[in-house]
Amino acid sequence: MTKYELPNVWQWEEENSNRGANRPTAGERFEQKLPVGEAPFQLYSLGTPNGIKVTIMLEELKELGVDGADYDLYKIHIGEGDQFGSDFVKINPNSKIPALVDQSQNPRVDIFESGSILLYLAEKFNKLIPTDIHGRTETLNWLFWQIGSGPYVGGGFGHFFAYAPEPMKYPIDRFTMETKRQLDLLDKTLAQRSYIAGDTYTIADIAIWSWYGRLALGKLYKGSSEFLNVGEYTHLLEWAQRIAERPGVQKGLAAKYQSLAE
Repeated sequence: MTKYELPNVWQWEEENSNRGANRPTAGERFEQKLPVGEAPFQLYSLGTPNGIKVTIMLEELKELGVDGADYDLYKIHIGEGDQFGSDFVKINPNSKIPALVDQSQNPRVDIFESGSILLYLAEKFNKLIPTDIHGRTETLNWLFWQIGSGPYVGGGFGHFFAYAPEPMKYPIDRFTMETKRQLDLLDKTLAQRSYIAGDTYTIADIAIWSWYGRLALGKLYKGSSEFLNVGEYTHLLEWAQRIAERPGVQKGLAAKYQSLAE
């Protein structure tokens, strides 16, 4: 391996014309007209761990009999750069999925970042978030824990374990250690309670299951269950399987995406 010489000022050396490739700049790259359906919510997303949080949330709301939780779902092909189109960037200037539009409001409400979307929907419909100060705070504690901790799993462990050009011991060791620490934290927490924030199912469970539940069940990275020895996290595994069997979760995972071209 060639030794890396740290420059005084970093410069990007990967010029490309691929509209979906990563660049060190933000903003729109091309003109785009996103489709808009008739449902109250317009969801532009993809079936990633962050993306499925929102389809699960909306399906859970419908399972609870909530009126007004219908949505149109459109696929944002992040590998093809759909997230850099002008219409999408107007909803989410950070060019990440998921992005949600509540067109039942006038003017419409644009919501981005999966945690913000979960909280918006929970508060709008007064569901899946406790109303007492202790329960609400504990739910938000864990919701924001996931938002802050998730990048260590996805951008850290997942990237170097599954996607890096070659295995590298230092980053794999570093992010595996942190991922296992987080799994151990969840396992110890779930040894004391039925759900992440207490005795009831909340948006904290939705957010955390989409990453850590699916990781424990071997649904994120091939071979990671054995590598991480997830069998030692018995309470986490029981919770993950129990959440996976919920009708709203199954419907959220099976939600059908419409093409932007339709």
